[in-house]
This record gives sequence, structure tokens and C-alpha cells, in this order.
Amino acid sequence: MRYALYFTPPKDDPLNAAAALWLGRDAFTGELYPAADYPSLPAAEQFELTAEPRRYAFHATIKAPFHLAASVTEKDLIQAVEDFAATTPAFDIPELVLGQLGKFFALVPGSLHPPLQQFAASVVKSFEPFRAALGEADIARRNPEKLSESQRANLSRWGYPYVMDDFGFHMTLTGQVPPERADVMKAILTERFAAFTGRPLAVSGLAVFVEQARGAPFTAHSWWPLAAAKL
Repeated sequence: MRYALYFTPPKDDPLNAAAALWLGRDAFTGELYPAADYPSLPAAEQFELTAEPRRYAFHATIKAPFHLAASVTEKDLIQAVEDFAATTPAFDIPELVLGQLGKFFALVPGSLHPPLQQFAASVVKSFEPFRAALGEADIARRNPEKLSESQRANLSRWGYPYVMDDFGFHMTLTGQVPPERADVMKAILTERFAAFTGRPLAVSGLAVFVEQARGAPFTAHSWWPLAAAKL
């Protein structure tokens, strides 16, 4: 089993509902949804292009999936997350926008937001004692030869390349979209998520997700409200 610390809106939040319908799975309930069928994007193609984010469910990675260290238990981890959330203030990302990161689409901040970067770094550092060291196969899976020097250092120190100065908050909505289909996908996502873009996003909680076995769907184990969150 692996654990991950993710940001995702609360279970009943409209953004979570909209994203679950789009991706085809709700991490909180396990409910599955049929793929949307657009004249410009048939359901089968939409289902295929959302396959990878469907397994992980709607989220932003804060501390990437990890095996528990031998010295701790799941109960220890959950108690630590509860305590961390209770003493960490909620905050807003000033603006959420639809972004294209390489070949995939995601909801991202409109600009770099220092409180968000600080929050993510704090989570990574605070829960490092709970993470088992990476094995050689896990390191190789990250293709370290293709990473920057700082990303390789992050992988070695924190078990994941994209943390600290290399962290970029994103809530993934697709897998890799072929370039010739990017305009179609962008238009559909712009419409589907119009109610959530161009406005703030409340970072109101921290979620524990679990992967029961390698390759299994990630599910929401628990969601903990941050201090003074408006729910």
C-alpha cells in the first residue's frame, strides 16, 4: 500500500463533483461515471484521454505517493495529518485557470503564489519521517537522467523531483493529448470548468489518499480541514 498527501476540494464541493464527472471516477465515493460524448470528442476518445488522471482521481499532489517507513503505522500518519491540518491556516489561491502543461491539461494558479509554495514545502518536510526510502526501481522509474540537477537532488532528498523550488501546483484533467486534438480539448475544458476558473480556489484541507496495490486506483482515505477553513 502507498499513501499520498493531496489537495482536493471537500467531498461535496462543486468543483470535486464537476471533476469527478469529467474524469469518470469520484475518489471519495468510488462512483464511476460514463465518459462525456461531444460531437468533436467521442466518448471513447474522451475516456482514453482521461485514463491516467482517472486512476489518481482529481487532486493536486503535495507529497507524492510513498510507502510508510517501518517505524510508523497508518494510525501514526493519520494522527499527524490531523494535527498538521489543525494548526495550518487555510488560504486562497487568488485565481484558478485552465493551463496546458506540455501535452496535458490541468487547473493551475494564474500566477506563482508564495503562500501555496510555502504550504507545499511545509507538507513535504513535515511528513518526510513517514516516508520509506525509495528503492532503485522507484528511482529508475523517474528517469533521473532526464531531470534537472535540482530535480535529481529533490528525488534523492525528498523522494520526488517536483518539490520545493520545482513545485508547480496542478490539478490534472487529461493525459497526454495529441497536438492535433489540443484545440478541441481546450475548448471543451474551458466550457466545462468555466464556473471555477478566473476566480479564487480555497485551499481548505489536506487529504490522505491510498493506493491499495501498485497500479490500483487511488481513493480518498480521509480529508482534514485546515485551521479556520470556511466549509
